Amino acid sequence: MTIPLSRKYRQVNYIPREKHAVRKAFKRLFGVITEKHAGKKAILLYLLAFFLYIDGVYTIIDMATSFGTALGFDSTQLLLALLVTQVVAFPSAILFGKMAAKFRNDRLIFVCICAYTAIALFAIQMDKVWEFWLLAVCVGMFQGGIQALSRSYFAKIIPAEKSGEYFGIMDIFGKGAAFIGTLSVGVVTDLTNNANLGVIPIAVLLIAGLVVFAFAAREVNKFQRQHHTEQVADQEEEETAVIES
Repeated sequence: MTIPLSRKYRQVNYIPREKHAVRKAFKRLFGVITEKHAGKKAILLYLLAFFLYIDGVYTIIDMATSFGTALGFDSTQLLLALLVTQVVAFPSAILFGKMAAKFRNDRLIFVCICAYTAIALFAIQMDKVWEFWLLAVCVGMFQGGIQALSRSYFAKIIPAEKSGEYFGIMDIFGKGAAFIGTLSVGVVTDLTNNANLGVIPIAVLLIAGLVVFAFAAREVNKFQRQHHTEQVADQEEEETAVIES
């Protein structure tokens, strides 16, 4: 699958191999964190939103079988439902890729977060096997889309020459968030002795991520408009200088 990509793709923004790579990598990472530029606020808001909503997404994916088992569902049914999730996820990811060419990424991410929030809220009252199958299909529909769209959107708002550093930070946010959802679900389930109520923290994370993402998208759009205006002004100045000369 990766052979065509490796033959045709040429990476433009990268850092060549050098001595003391680890020390210099941490130095560059610290520089990215402390630097100031016009789009920094939008990037930080988006990373916070990503931290919240992707934790909800990963928790749903990772704890699906545990949740079904706690509700007393048959293990064979659970495994088949998870298989259906993967089967549905493949064409859905392709569909989201095509939709991304026609619609703005932030709107598609907004739709995905809303869908996962609805999934979490529906799971609070779930007690039948067919409902688990329905949720498995719904999760598969948005699973690949939200992850791919999140990275694609992030790539558009960060400086291209520092993409490695920023994606490293994004990966830290994603991996670091993985324990919060599962811990919250475990604590609530243990305190209430009710697996359904244990889904409430997931819904809270997704709703919080949705709210923060709305602010992040507004900041991104504001920054992009300002950047476009500055580019147009610079181009007009260059054209005027050429005419005068």
